[in-house]
Amino acid sequence: MTITFRHIAAVLLAFGACPALAQDSAATFDALREVDARMAGIAYRLTTANAALCRDLAPTPGWAIHALGQYDPSTRDQARKTFGFEAPIAVEAVVPGSPAAAAGVRQNDSIISVEGMPMRETMPAKGSNSAGRDAAVEAIAALPAGRPLRVQLLRDGRTRSVGIAASPGCRSAFEVLIGPGMTASADGRIVQIGVRFFERYTDDEVAVVVAHELSHNILHHARRLDAAGVQRGLLAEVGRNGRLFRLTEDQADLLGMHLLRNAGYDPQIAVRFWREHGGDVDGGLFRSRTHPSSSARAKAIEAEIARIPAGAAKPFVPPLIAEADRPLE
Repeated sequence: MTITFRHIAAVLLAFGACPALAQDSAATFDALREVDARMAGIAYRLTTANAALCRDLAPTPGWAIHALGQYDPSTRDQARKTFGFEAPIAVEAVVPGSPAAAAGVRQNDSIISVEGMPMRETMPAKGSNSAGRDAAVEAIAALPAGRPLRVQLLRDGRTRSVGIAASPGCRSAFEVLIGPGMTASADGRIVQIGVRFFERYTDDEVAVVVAHELSHNILHHARRLDAAGVQRGLLAEVGRNGRLFRLTEDQADLLGMHLLRNAGYDPQIAVRFWREHGGDVDGGLFRSRTHPSSSARAKAIEAEIARIPAGAAKPFVPPLIAEADRPLE
């Protein structure tokens, strides 16, 4: 998981960077790494703690990886200096306390292979794209979730092999999006969160949004909406289309609270987030007619918390999980 961007100027604009920062791409890359590391920590915590709720699992070492081809050619020399990149795929950040950290994996380690699979990239001839990173993420995710990983790393010209303990987690990719909007989405494969969330909110508050979007993937909402023949665009807000979209949003709010609780967060943070910050989230996504009001979301989540059996163990598997394979009606 990493930040995807095409031109350093766009990144600086998205961060509201000052002129001094615009002259220092190294500082910009450090800021990018910091945001990606925050996302990686939230994602690792939510996915591993809720593995029992997910049918689709993947190895979850506790790292963020990226590819040199994600960086515009004009910034690749600085990317090499900041991020290592002795090979095309590298470790951008490591989650403290994760299996990757325990194995001695460090940020700026380049990845030569995982379980004998070479981590390669065809460098874009022009511009930048995330194809190399995406291919590496997908290849690792396809490995057996319950087995250790043997990873060959390169650093300062020296290779070393490390064994990362098995760490299954809910299968989903995560990405921070650069741009001015408060955007958040999930398509069944990836959760994408706008960088503005990380600028405005604490990690616990961002986790509310990440858990909501991850819930869409766990409940296979994108696939089930497609199977139900719902229409997107302007027609998404009316009639049966709007009702089914609203149903999936309600389910994601409730399951998201359970994901937070299972991961050791106070589930009340979801209630507080919608009461205190719901109005801050701008148009489209959260204020569409397919989404409940902030006050309604807070009330529904609070009621779901009250339904958790006293002394319920973690992870608690709510009845809502049984909906994951049922047609939307």
